[in-house]
Amino acid sequence: MEKKTPFYQHHVKAGGKMVPFAGFLMPVQYQGIIEEHRHVRSAAGLFDVSHMGEIEVRGPEALKFVSYCTVNDPAALAVNQVQYSAMCYQDGGIVDDLLVYRYPEHYFLVVNASNLAKDFAWLQEQSKGFDVTLANTSDQVAQLALQGPKAEPLLQKICDLKLSDMKFYWFGTGKVDGVEMLVSRTGYTGEDGFELYFDIKYADQIWEALFQAGKEFDLRPIGLGARDSLRLEMKYCLYGNDIDQTTSPLEAGLGWITKLKKAGEFNGRDVLLKQKAEGVKRKLIGFELEGNAFPRQHYKMFKDGAQVGEVASGVFSPSVSKGIGTGYIKAEFSAAGTPFQVEIRGKMVPAQVAETPFWKNSSIKK
Repeated sequence: MEKKTPFYQHHVKAGGKMVPFAGFLMPVQYQGIIEEHRHVRSAAGLFDVSHMGEIEVRGPEALKFVSYCTVNDPAALAVNQVQYSAMCYQDGGIVDDLLVYRYPEHYFLVVNASNLAKDFAWLQEQSKGFDVTLANTSDQVAQLALQGPKAEPLLQKICDLKLSDMKFYWFGTGKVDGVEMLVSRTGYTGEDGFELYFDIKYADQIWEALFQAGKEFDLRPIGLGARDSLRLEMKYCLYGNDIDQTTSPLEAGLGWITKLKKAGEFNGRDVLLKQKAEGVKRKLIGFELEGNAFPRQHYKMFKDGAQVGEVASGVFSPSVSKGIGTGYIKAEFSAAGTPFQVEIRGKMVPAQVAETPFWKNSSIKK
């Protein structure tokens, strides 16, 4: 039985096509995926992301524990800073990718909805021997993502934080329409925007306040379909497609978040150090297809008649107007410009490794 987020009735009222996703009934689209996608790139869209998992880590060894469980270095975070990271098994496979928020006295982890139960059980297992307490607060937290180049002026109308001072991947605790919440300049679309975390009892109030403030900016609700095409144009990883327990952060192009030299031990370090020294045998690349075809997960990739990889994610890109995708390919074929073919319904469709991100006109203020 799928759960409903606190915004379920708003989705139905707005004409959202509801589908099961990660244990929830979620809107896949309203007006249409391409239209919604382009609206986020040009104006502002609101995503319900209340299905995501939220975990609090408290205690004297919170930093040591988060550092042990993640590949990035949380010791580098200032208070009110956010970090993209991943958690690994001892064999270097990825448990999940996540956001780490640093508060003055504790850490707040945001994990993928489909992995919440697994992640929380794994973190509890890892916490043995650390002086920490973990709390899964997901059921009490509503989360909305306001994304697009008009997100800042829209939110500023009803927010008491000075948003122009907030940098990308930083957050503040302030009030939106009088409701106290976490406001972070983060998102999964490649556009400027904010993610709002607050008590679910204010869900209706905040949804309505945002749409009231958003009238002059043509704010629209956006579904999961456009969320997927937006993130893929940025080559942002999706767990279950681009990364999972069989892929390492180094294979997935996440070496930039994998701090092999940080202080203290962390899960998977030895395997990742060995991988770094020897070089990975396959890499996650972005690619473009010729013509109007677009790829799907598990389609095979060929070079000179031999299979050299497999598609991880694929979509027809509304921004660059062609089929784009990601896939794991043998490392020797991973350079941008390298031609290969993707097998689509028995036909070999020409493709080439692309420079990523595919979308290069992001409104994100670094």
